[in-house]
Amino acid sequence: MAPGRFIVFEGGEGTGKSTQVGRLADTLSKAGIATLTTREPGGTPFAETIRAKLLAGDHAASGPDAEAILISAGRIDHLDAVIRPALTKGTWVLCDRFTDSTLVYQGRVSGGDRAFLSALNARVVGEAPPDLTIVIDLPAKEAIARLAARPGADGGRWDESSEAGHAAIREAFLDLAKADPARHVIVDGAGDIDAVADRVWSAVQVHFLAELA
Repeated sequence: MAPGRFIVFEGGEGTGKSTQVGRLADTLSKAGIATLTTREPGGTPFAETIRAKLLAGDHAASGPDAEAILISAGRIDHLDAVIRPALTKGTWVLCDRFTDSTLVYQGRVSGGDRAFLSALNARVVGEAPPDLTIVIDLPAKEAIARLAARPGADGGRWDESSEAGHAAIREAFLDLAKADPARHVIVDGAGDIDAVADRVWSAVQVHFLAELA
């Protein structure tokens, strides 16, 4: 049995990542491909406990490197208990956030040691990084407007960033994508959900041409 594919969605708050994870899962399922959706931080009971603390800012005072270590502990559990077993069975895994988010939020935004964070990510993930990372891109003003229209979302302290803060997050994700074009694709997140879903599906078809032909 061929192993599954690992696709990650990245981007700032309000860009529509979670919605597009679900839409792509539906499209792949209709194509006869077994699909699992998950998220980070989270994905297992242990990692979800860490997620709740991080979104509440409980460990912010300990610094971004400490936060990254917590995230990595959850990520190890997530990889071992959920992601790798699914891939081994041939299931395609779609994950809402992964290592790029650690580099952006704990690194660029919070000022963590980028060399340490990159080394930590490499140690945790090993030789099996995502096959494709889809960065949903949206201008800061539009992202903020979307967040204002959906009260009760669990983005926590990151949702409350200023426009400059959202713009910095956006730029950081774009920089990572441009630095590694072989594994990243930038998708315009503007417009209605169907239009964005079509762009995502087109990007996936191009990247996995042999599997989806």
